[in-house]
Amino acid sequence: MKNDILEYKGYLAKVVFDVSSLSLFGSIEGINDLITFESSDPGKIEEEFHSAVDDYLEFCKEVGKSPEKAYKGRFNVRIDPLLHQKLAEKAFRNNETLNAAVEKAIAAYV
Repeated sequence: MKNDILEYKGYLAKVVFDVSSLSLFGSIEGINDLITFESSDPGKIEEEFHSAVDDYLEFCKEVGKSPEKAYKGRFNVRIDPLLHQKLAEKAFRNNETLNAAVEKAIAAYV
């Protein structure tokens, strides 16, 4: 476990401490399906996370569903309309799509 983030088979989860139950819990980030895990033993939280992912993948296989993958490359962003306009105009002037311009901006940021 690196800080409070776990990673396994391409899935990420943040571990949180619940004071009322004195346990650790988490859920897989970046997908619509709800996959949670918990443990009152800090030494076993990563094992519980792995089990939750493995159970999810097995369930999907059993029901013939493709498991969701986090970060498919599509997301909605809400920005100031004026910024949206300026970006769209710049993309147009550079003969590129709005998506290409946003991707460039994000690549520069990360």
